[in-house]
Amino acid sequence: MTRAVFLDRDGTLNEEVGHIVRPENLRLLPNAGRALRLLSSHNFRLIVITNQSGIARGLLTEEDLRTINLKLQEELASEGAFVEAIYYCPHHPEGEVELYKKSCDCRKPEPGMMVQAARDFGISLADSFVIGDRYYDIEMAQAAGARSVLVLTGHGQIEQSNPEYCSRAEPSFIASDVLEASEWIVRETPATRD
Repeated sequence: MTRAVFLDRDGTLNEEVGHIVRPENLRLLPNAGRALRLLSSHNFRLIVITNQSGIARGLLTEEDLRTINLKLQEELASEGAFVEAIYYCPHHPEGEVELYKKSCDCRKPEPGMMVQAARDFGISLADSFVIGDRYYDIEMAQAAGARSVLVLTGHGQIEQSNPEYCSRAEPSFIASDVLEASEWIVRETPATRD
């Protein structure tokens, strides 16, 4: 079994601008590439886990999302950083596109995407971490048995100051951004050999 860091996309790796429906709207946050390089150098698999209800709402298609995710991977690669996979949930129970209008076990805070990635890549969830800017990222980590870091970028600062969110789950650590989160994870885990 191997260990991974599961990363939220919007507000964690790239700027939070609402539903991103075109690649040109995706802009990396400062330090995102540096953070991922640090985690990779400590033998973590890097996997993006993202809710994309814009598909269920009819704002974009799965093909549009693939193009946007390709832009994310290209932007990270230009900084020497790579993710192994991007898992997304296109569903929403109140969606307008019938195919995606449903409750599911992959929409965060449910842990379905993490469980699937663990199966696909032989990942030990107990030895893994989640970094995200929403409390549903923290709840997902808790449900999967992983540790979690709430970043104060994106929605993080607003949610962290709201008692309603804080009462639902407690992150293992709160970080100013994905780099500080990554530095904490590296300090918290023993080195592994290839």
